Amino acid sequence: MIRLFAAAALAAFAGLAAAQPFPSRPVTLVVPFPPGGSTDTAARLIGEAMRPSLGQPVVTENVGGANGSIALARVARSAPDGYTIDIGQWDTHVGAIIYPISFDLEKDFAPIGLMSINPQLLIARKNFPADDLKGLVAWMKANPGSATLVEQTSAAKLGGLLLQKATGSEIRFIPFRGAAPGMQALLGDQVDLLIAQAAVIMPHVRAGAVKLFANLSPARSPSLPNVPTADEAGVRGLYLSGWFGLFAPRGTPKEVVAKLNSSMAQALLDPKVRERFAELGLDIAGKEQQSPEGFAAFLKADMDKWWPIIKAANIKVE
Repeated sequence: MIRLFAAAALAAFAGLAAAQPFPSRPVTLVVPFPPGGSTDTAARLIGEAMRPSLGQPVVTENVGGANGSIALARVARSAPDGYTIDIGQWDTHVGAIIYPISFDLEKDFAPIGLMSINPQLLIARKNFPADDLKGLVAWMKANPGSATLVEQTSAAKLGGLLLQKATGSEIRFIPFRGAAPGMQALLGDQVDLLIAQAAVIMPHVRAGAVKLFANLSPARSPSLPNVPTADEAGVRGLYLSGWFGLFAPRGTPKEVVAKLNSSMAQALLDPKVRERFAELGLDIAGKEQQSPEGFAAFLKADMDKWWPIIKAANIKVE
């Protein structure tokens, strides 16, 4: 009789726990790169702004290494309950196909919402011999194989390869675990060039600590209207995608994804978030792209655009 009562009580407790509304405890937001980079900065901003509507803290967890794939593997293997999500970007959820990965980019993640469109910028160390993109190309041709570029993400790798192809030059890639340590190396004159999102670059541009050559986008950014595109600066067609979005593991209930999406959308309306994103050079995504469905369509279009380019160029890193 006592055993029956205990079993019934345990079942009732389990039912009560299952009935608790989401979220009933903190949400972990996995950041695929080390602290200090643009991804980390954006994650902490959005996480703190989501706290009021969720009623629970959003705890950021930095899981760097292997160009973000260690973090994504962790999220892909997590319970699909909404308590472990990641802040993803082009490098981790599109460009990662150039690296060996243990998960399926198309099937193992549930898009929550697109947060921002992020310009990718090309910069050089302060005392680099060239002062603009045309000058960089001329210097690289005069000094074949001498230019060094930080390789911290798949976008940086692809950007360097596209720059080589577009200019007929040669670049040496120097691997780093993230944009923040790569930037420190650039500031210390250990490397020549860096391609990264504006969030990590613009503070150093404003401080006059680096040389800014171009925005690698087809059009100028609303948040960086004075930065010329690569087309304008002298290398036509040198484009890279950049964005931030939130993902949950595949199989996360739609109502949980909807709750997270609503919280993200509310956070993006916060004037303080909008002001800080603008300072970082992040253009907030449109309302339609912020939805799970809009983000899924955006992501598929990016995969359909870039994967054939990557495969045709036989770009692969072991």
